[in-house]
Amino acid sequence: MHSRRLLVPLILSLVACNLPVAGSAPSETAAPAAVPPLTDFPTPESSPTPESSPTPTEPPPTATPEFVSELPDPSGYQWAVAAAGFQKPVAIAHAGDSRLFVVEQRGVVWVLQGGVVQQDPFLDIRDRVNSSAFEQGLLGLAFDPDFARTGHYYVDYTDAGGDTVISRFTATVGEAQTHPTTEALVLRIDQPFSNHNGGDLHFGPDGLLYIATGDGGSANDPHGNGQNPDALLGKLLRIRVGEAEPYAVPGDNPFAAGGGRPEIWMYGLRNPWRFSFDSLTGDLYIGDVGQNSWEEIDFLAAGSPGGANFGWNLREGMHPFASQGTEGLVDPIAEYPNPAGGCSVTGGVVVRDSELPAWQGVYLYGDYCSGGVWGLLRDASGQWQNSKLFSTPFNISSFGTGADGAVYLADHNGVIYRLKPNA
Repeated sequence: MHSRRLLVPLILSLVACNLPVAGSAPSETAAPAAVPPLTDFPTPESSPTPESSPTPTEPPPTATPEFVSELPDPSGYQWAVAAAGFQKPVAIAHAGDSRLFVVEQRGVVWVLQGGVVQQDPFLDIRDRVNSSAFEQGLLGLAFDPDFARTGHYYVDYTDAGGDTVISRFTATVGEAQTHPTTEALVLRIDQPFSNHNGGDLHFGPDGLLYIATGDGGSANDPHGNGQNPDALLGKLLRIRVGEAEPYAVPGDNPFAAGGGRPEIWMYGLRNPWRFSFDSLTGDLYIGDVGQNSWEEIDFLAAGSPGGANFGWNLREGMHPFASQGTEGLVDPIAEYPNPAGGCSVTGGVVVRDSELPAWQGVYLYGDYCSGGVWGLLRDASGQWQNSKLFSTPFNISSFGTGADGAVYLADHNGVIYRLKPNA
């Protein structure tokens, strides 16, 4: 999943020993522990001075802004406990309704609704998920945009042989659980090593399914997958599901007419651990885990054509790695060094929660080891503001949103938090 190299599982286990494990782990498939009262975690970093309060003569705002002009002061906000007691949560998703879905790495998906974790798991496929290595397991979940009608949703997991499987499951309306026999294979990708599996998947604003794959693992991209157009590893794939079995290739994919695998949309990625689309603009953000020195955030504006090359393994972040050349490479919008800033970036989400007007348009991302949470915001001149906003003791494995825009963070130790104003 998230480790940086072969030694990282040991490093992370040592780090985790110094962090509190919140919530007791469920046994077998017992529901996670009852949700405790919302508690704050006020550990913000210093930040820009907040804007002054409006004078009595100024009218109150009438609408939530699409983008704020500066990063907010985090001291007025907290990461509040939303649910606890999970086993290694790695993804958070919604199906367009009031439910929040929490993915456990071992192969179980739980439903959180109205502050309560439902008694039975929504999906339990531990019998086919291999989570024996640190980066393996059930890694991604995406709901069909027409889920309310079709009942279809898609998962990304590693199988018994360690290979990546993309499958569709079908939920039955009115039933709390999905029967595992509804699985339909969409795509299988051979994995030469146990790490760098990527694993995230989302439907884009175009209704197509995007799938993030790592470079295949080991270190330094020994098979050259990141820059190889004939390999599905080290890429962001883009396919059309639901109209053809198991899938169709969009005609505007960069290699649809030849010259590479037609499923590829973008390439040059090392281990994209969490990507997302801005739910308002459709802009794409990717957190790509670095090799030894640099973690990066990649960005493409909505409507950009396919074929972007983010550079791995020619470079790591903005820095030469296997090559000095930079021609044709898309620069990251942010990077930070490790171990100074952490060890493994976790890509995040753009805030679109109407209860957080001061955060509109801010992209939040974090680091698995350090627990830092950063904010990214593009100003009127097109420059990116980037600042560390929170320090936490969490092993940040994922961010996610609810259908209402609420922003959540998953601590790999078993707790889901929500970003909220201080009480």
